[in-house]
Amino acid sequence: MPIDVESLKQERDRVKEGLRQIEADARRLDAEVKSLRQREIQAKREIDALTALIEIAETRDRKSVV
Repeated sequence: MPIDVESLKQERDRVKEGLRQIEADARRLDAEVKSLRQREIQAKREIDALTALIEIAETRDRKSVV
């Protein structure tokens, strides 16, 4: 059975287009992950800041009771 070069070329072009779509999806997902990581870091910083304020307030409350 002879190999149909045109069919192979069409298949190659179809796979190339699929690869381009996969690469675009990967770039989009990378950007989304980066955004989520930034939000995670911001939330952790807010928690740390609020924890520090709570500790300061609790320390002041203990000193005023004594």
